[in-house]
Amino acid sequence: MRVPLPLPAPVARAIAKLGHDVALARRRRRLTQASLAERAGIGRKTLTRLEKGDPKVALEYLGRVLHVLGEVERLGQLLDTGADQAGLLMMDEDLPQRVRERKSTGAW
Repeated sequence: MRVPLPLPAPVARAIAKLGHDVALARRRRRLTQASLAERAGIGRKTLTRLEKGDPKVALEYLGRVLHVLGEVERLGQLLDTGADQAGLLMMDEDLPQRVRERKSTGAW
């Protein structure tokens, strides 16, 4: 049986901030926890756990809450590959120095 690794501190902080931001967005929209939870199709206790930064809350529930808050498109932009600077740099390092035309086989 595999022992789970402890949650890295930066990950825990990011999840806690996300939960705080969800709570702030809900309050700015003047929604109660009960009404947001009902509209998202989740339990109020689950929403409370999400807002407190519980890392065990399913990603699906975050998506449902963001949908109700009108922010679900931001979930799809979390790791936008077009803006992945490290990945783009690594791809650029593998580019060939020159590009040559292929030799024709004369089959035409």
